[in-house]
Amino acid sequence: MNSVIRSPYSKFFGAMVAAVALTWGTAAQAHCDTLDGPVVSQARQALDSGNVNLVLGWVQQKDEAEIRHAFERAVAVRKHGGTARDLADQSFFEALVRVHRAGEGAPYTGLKPAGQIEPAVAAADKSIASGQLKPVARMIFDGAEHGLHEKFDRVQATRAYNPDDVRAARAHVNAYVDYVHYVERLHGAAATADAHAGAGAPVEAPGAKKVEHAH
Repeated sequence: MNSVIRSPYSKFFGAMVAAVALTWGTAAQAHCDTLDGPVVSQARQALDSGNVNLVLGWVQQKDEAEIRHAFERAVAVRKHGGTARDLADQSFFEALVRVHRAGEGAPYTGLKPAGQIEPAVAAADKSIASGQLKPVARMIFDGAEHGLHEKFDRVQATRAYNPDDVRAARAHVNAYVDYVHYVERLHGAAATADAHAGAGAPVEAPGAKKVEHAH
C-alpha cells in the first residue's frame, strides 16, 4: 500500500493523526449542535421511521428515559402535520442535542444553522462515510508540516540580531517560544497516540466497514 506522505516524518505524523482523532472532542461537540450535524440528521431519521433506537447511541444510559419520553411526545404532536410537526421536530432536536452535550460535559447554547461545520470535521465525516482515511490524513499532514516550516523559518530569520537591539531580541524569543511549543504539542499528540495504541486494540462495531489506513 502506498504511503500517504513520503517523508522521514511519516511515522510521527501517523501517530499524530491517531491522537487528533482521539482528542477532537471540542470540534466534534461544536459540530453536533448544528442542524446538518450527525445528531440532528439521525434524529430526523428516527422521527420519520418511528424508531427511537436510532438516536439512543448519542446519549448516556442514564438519560435514555428522558429521550424516549421526548421522542414519544414529538411523534404524537407531529401527527397533526404542518406547523405542529415542525415545532415537534425542533423540540426533539433541541432536547436530544442538549442531553447529548450535557453527557459530554459541554454547554448547550441552542441549535446552530446548517453550514457551520468546520472543514476539518466535515472532512472527518466524509472519511467515515467513504471508508477512506487518506484525504483527511493528507490534510492533517500538510497542515502540520506547513506549521513546522513556517515557525522554524521564523526562528531562523530572527536569529542573527544585535544583542543591543532589545526589540529584535524579543522578536527572536517570541518566534523561538512559538516554534518550541508547537513541536511540544505535536510530540505530545504522538505520545498520546502511542499510549492509546498500547492500551489494546479498538473494538470494531458490528458490520463496520474496514477502512484503508495511512501508514
